[in-house]
Amino acid sequence: MVTFVFTLAAATGIHAAPAADASAAPARPKITGISHLAVYTSNPAATDHYYREVIGLVKLPDPENPQGVRYALSDTQFVEVLPLPAGQGINRLDHAAFNTENAEKLREYLAANHWKTPDTVEKGSDGSSWFEVLDPEGNRIQFVQPAHPGKPLAAPNAIGHHIIHIGFMVHSRAAEDRFYRALLGFRPYWFGGMHDDKIDWVSQQVPDSHDWLEYMLVDDPGPGIPASMTPRTLGVLDHLSIGEVSVDDSFAKLKASGLLAGVDAMTHTQIGRDGKGQYNLFDPDGIRLELMNFHATEKPCCSGFTADDPAE
Repeated sequence: MVTFVFTLAAATGIHAAPAADASAAPARPKITGISHLAVYTSNPAATDHYYREVIGLVKLPDPENPQGVRYALSDTQFVEVLPLPAGQGINRLDHAAFNTENAEKLREYLAANHWKTPDTVEKGSDGSSWFEVLDPEGNRIQFVQPAHPGKPLAAPNAIGHHIIHIGFMVHSRAAEDRFYRALLGFRPYWFGGMHDDKIDWVSQQVPDSHDWLEYMLVDDPGPGIPASMTPRTLGVLDHLSIGEVSVDDSFAKLKASGLLAGVDAMTHTQIGRDGKGQYNLFDPDGIRLELMNFHATEKPCCSGFTADDPAE
């Protein structure tokens, strides 16, 4: 949660058709957490330094896209970095992704419930499989079945080892809830705002994990990126968060390393409106990375937590 003020807008975007007869629809396989956030880079060398040297992630080939690069925290979570397409505008988010125990079964589940899906899953060179859909506001969302058995990955220099949430711009909480909550089974975790009487952020936990998706609500009917929105504001909204036992300790480690020189980052940690310590950095193209404590140290504003906190 950051000190930027936005409000809930009217429902817009693509809407799911009514669900199929429950007796005929297949069961939903587990959605087991966050897989990755895929972002664009206009400067691959600077981006490589940021994710590999500053954040300490492990650089890997991209089994999904040979033009991309993965920066991994573990064998199941990573940041995917892709070349910036020509004429891209201010958007630096390509897609968000969640892990599932069975990509094909989840594709069948969504298709049976009248959500537009591809005809088949895709296969990665590492043995993973995935498919992609559009959520009600047109965000590209992937569901990834990691390779099994996966290859254990150590990232000893990483500032953290668990992506606990991802967030992106949302115009309509109600529209997105029809997909994430009603169809996929995401669960409420917390909501709040810069002021107690206005909701700016809504956290929905993944059905079978304590990771969550954060709606970053904007006061705009949509669709798409508001014409008045700056690259900085969009980069604040589109973000990922790495869990920390102590954000203060992690910040002290980063500061002592000297690696923050030249990095767009806060000069201090802070307590968010959810009562959790946080520290924000930005990659060279403006995507925010939020270091966040697993547990709150102060009482949250606006609502209590309605599900268990994530853990490392």
